[in-house]
Amino acid sequence: MLETPGPAPVPRLPPRAADPLRGPVMMHQHWDELAFLHWAVDPALAAPFVPPGTEPDVLDGVTYVGLIPFTLRGAGIGRLPAVPWLGTFLETNVRLYSRDAAGRRGVVFRSLDADRLAVVLGARTAFGLPYRFARMHRARRGDEVGWATTRPVRSRVVVRARPELVDDDGPDDVATFVTARYGLHTVRAGRTWWIANEHEEWPLRRADVLDLDDELLAAAGFPGLASRPPDHVAFSDRVTTRFALPRPLPRARDAG
Repeated sequence: MLETPGPAPVPRLPPRAADPLRGPVMMHQHWDELAFLHWAVDPALAAPFVPPGTEPDVLDGVTYVGLIPFTLRGAGIGRLPAVPWLGTFLETNVRLYSRDAAGRRGVVFRSLDADRLAVVLGARTAFGLPYRFARMHRARRGDEVGWATTRPVRSRVVVRARPELVDDDGPDDVATFVTARYGLHTVRAGRTWWIANEHEEWPLRRADVLDLDDELLAAAGFPGLASRPPDHVAFSDRVTTRFALPRPLPRARDAG
């Protein structure tokens, strides 16, 4: 008697290269001068904050909470040119890492702060993303980059990017786990959706935190996290990304 094969084992790490998008491109944008600050946490702490139909993605028994300030530049609809002014703004997000029943490994945003009110309103309405309007400032001097966010909770991050890449001394599994993400899970109209994206492999440099005074992590449900240094820090100058149209996850009754 033949045995029914069980589900395929989940790879320990996501692939570092994205599959090409299927179907039309919904939007495109550049992500410039990103600092990746990550804290390892018990997956049980993240579980209440991921959408139905997903669970925290885990690496070596932990999951990660990320604080990522950057500049979103040159956003455009479909394959059209970038939208003037509205298509470029500062953003700081707090994010988690998710996996669904189909094995897709994505990002879950706990908060996204941006300094373009129209973008905030549009993203909240269209995609259910937790964008908030904030006053933001960015400054760079050489390899030192700093961001300030106020809404009224505050965040200040200053990092120094090093010249060496994160993989110079061998594979950096945490860097792959938190950055090789080709989609996001979000909830809209009471249902969980998957929005796929594609981008080139991240050019990640090592970085040091020079200053960190953050309240966004606590506001996102992780009090006390910013009181200790992050467990992993990296910096990237740019990637270019394209997003597919949202697709709903099957409801539990549909999946059965």
